[in-house]
Amino acid sequence: MKLKKIALLTAMCVAGTMSVGCGNKGGESSVDASTNTVIAETSSEEAAEITSDPITLKVWESTAGPDEFIKQAGEAFTAQYPNISIEYVNVELGDTTSQIALDGPAGVGPDIFAAPHDKLGELVAGGHILPTANPEELAKNVLGACSSALTYDGTMYGYPASAETYALFYNKDLISEEEVPKTWEDLKKFSETFNASHSNQYGFMMDVENGYYTIIFTTSEDNRLFGAEGTDKTNTNINSEASVEGMKFFQSLRPALDIPSADLTTAACDSAFSSGNVALYITGLWNVQNFEEAGINFGVAPLPSLPGNDTPAASFSGTRAMFVSAYSEHPNEAALFSEFLMSDEMQKLRFELTGALPAIDCTVDSPYIEGFLKQLDYAFPMPSIPQMNAFWDAMKAASANIWDGAEVQKELDACNATIVAQ
Repeated sequence: MKLKKIALLTAMCVAGTMSVGCGNKGGESSVDASTNTVIAETSSEEAAEITSDPITLKVWESTAGPDEFIKQAGEAFTAQYPNISIEYVNVELGDTTSQIALDGPAGVGPDIFAAPHDKLGELVAGGHILPTANPEELAKNVLGACSSALTYDGTMYGYPASAETYALFYNKDLISEEEVPKTWEDLKKFSETFNASHSNQYGFMMDVENGYYTIIFTTSEDNRLFGAEGTDKTNTNINSEASVEGMKFFQSLRPALDIPSADLTTAACDSAFSSGNVALYITGLWNVQNFEEAGINFGVAPLPSLPGNDTPAASFSGTRAMFVSAYSEHPNEAALFSEFLMSDEMQKLRFELTGALPAIDCTVDSPYIEGFLKQLDYAFPMPSIPQMNAFWDAMKAASANIWDGAEVQKELDACNATIVAQ
């Protein structure tokens, strides 16, 4: 398949219109002997003091790609700043927010840790992270959606490491590119017809319990979780009229995928698609390498449009960020390394190692990027207010129950009540 080089800027302009540029932010350095510090050029062209004493920055990140990225990036950073060593420590992305609350105050936490942007509100409320250094200058070099996702109450926190959303994968051996449904109604019809003529194969599959995916059915008529800005703590919109109608349609998909919700976990769906038994599947760029290694001949397209809409259904977009711990004894150095991870060279390295979309405007080689870029035009950042903590379990329960036949309004009302009580 011919590789395409596609700039990432255009896909994110819907979420922000800031100008984006690439460049190594490491800069040059000089030593001030009187203070025993290194004066390092930052992206804002202001001098930031860093120590010339030997220090080690502890970085929490996940395995399966991000670990190798931190190790290789650390070696490159230390080559530039020989007195600063980078120590990788495995703490998985889903655990860092709770772990920093324990280890940070105890003095055994990291200097830098990875976390998804929807945890931002919780991290700020807990006093666990420091604001972004040089936010205005940094924002000029970051995709608009990423800087927006990391802004809380007017202040930017963290350093975007990658962007993400999900789209519609299709198995080219089971469905041609021309046949890929543009609407959910057409997807439903295709799947029912496909299932009837294929044994032990499915026209369509998705994790029907995960609110990360099922949220798409609530987004008709610009209906958005926690309002247009994702900050309305009193009105979730999860049980609005648009959400109820959308989740009723979601429930109507059951004949096209007649499997109980408990059996449609992400792991089970990943396995089914990678085994070549699913024509259409909703997932993200993180699965590209897995499916390639499985030998699947696949493509990526935007999500189908919801009933009454003529554009792809809106998906969550996410920003994975590196945050400087408020408990770090080396905040300037931690900020310098975090910004180094956003350089053009490091962002391309991260893409090569993890498959994650860069957080800056970079050109990368992939035959699948275009589908994600088109979907990102219709994506919106996951809200980052603390109430998002309650959303995940509440929406999981509601989605599973609705899929299995429960009354939609009742389930969404319960979901709403749980979230606003947070």
